Amino acid sequence: MAPEDHEGATSLLQSFERRFLAARALPSFPWQSLEEKLKEPSGSELLLAILQKTVKHPVCVQHLPSVKYARCFLSKLIKKPSGDSVTLSESTAIVSHGTTGLVTWDAALCLAEWAIKNPAVFTDRTVLELGSGAGLTGLAVCKACHPRAFIFSDCHGQVLEQLRGNVLLNGFSLEPDTPTDPGSPKVTVAELDWDEVTASQFSAFQADVVIAADVLYCGEVTLSLVRVLKLLSDCQRKNAPHVYVAYTVRSQDTGKLFITELDRAGIYWEEVPPHASKLFPYEEHSAIVILKLVLSHHHSI
Repeated sequence: MAPEDHEGATSLLQSFERRFLAARALPSFPWQSLEEKLKEPSGSELLLAILQKTVKHPVCVQHLPSVKYARCFLSKLIKKPSGDSVTLSESTAIVSHGTTGLVTWDAALCLAEWAIKNPAVFTDRTVLELGSGAGLTGLAVCKACHPRAFIFSDCHGQVLEQLRGNVLLNGFSLEPDTPTDPGSPKVTVAELDWDEVTASQFSAFQADVVIAADVLYCGEVTLSLVRVLKLLSDCQRKNAPHVYVAYTVRSQDTGKLFITELDRAGIYWEEVPPHASKLFPYEEHSAIVILKLVLSHHHSI
């Protein structure tokens, strides 16, 4: 790094540190300067240094300014290895407008991380995401894994509105007739109510891969998800998609109902081995599980 580049990075680092420790408004941070610096070869080092001087600063580890503030700050720092950023608009409230889908949850970060490390699962395939929320996982897949098409889905109007905004914010078009860049997936945002979705809707998607993150937050929703998976299995018997579901283990019961219902439905599942390195900063107090499901329909003879 040239002396002037090092000096610029040091100045930027100090600027981020001072503003974060003072809990200044996020727009006051020098984001534009950071974007320019991240284009340089040493960009990832700078990003790690900023994390050390902000959320991982000794003062903040003991006296975090606010979980809401830290979440909003971190969403702006999300990066993938190639250097393309994912920019998210999120709600600062964990439950807002009657839904939890306006913020990014840890399992979404974990699944995005796993996808980036396993791009072959998604390359040249049509991917359907159930319960996309703010859209982080899907945007990471779109940018890092080169799917043929990606369908974001959710059922809450406010979430869908924010989701469309985040897709556009990251340079993807939602207009069906707009030509996309070579290698860029065809992206759509679909309204999908798990209790009302039909087999014909799923057939129209023709998904090769289905993903979902942090959607097992209550028994009722878990049962709805298994119903959706059975429907998917029935309507795409010949080309049943592989499904990846990530969830945070918040209590001993988390996931138990899901696994019980999967077994009852005859859906094969296996746990994906945990990956070691972390690309994203997120809480590690709770275990995060990723299950791979194989939707194959068996007829009795």
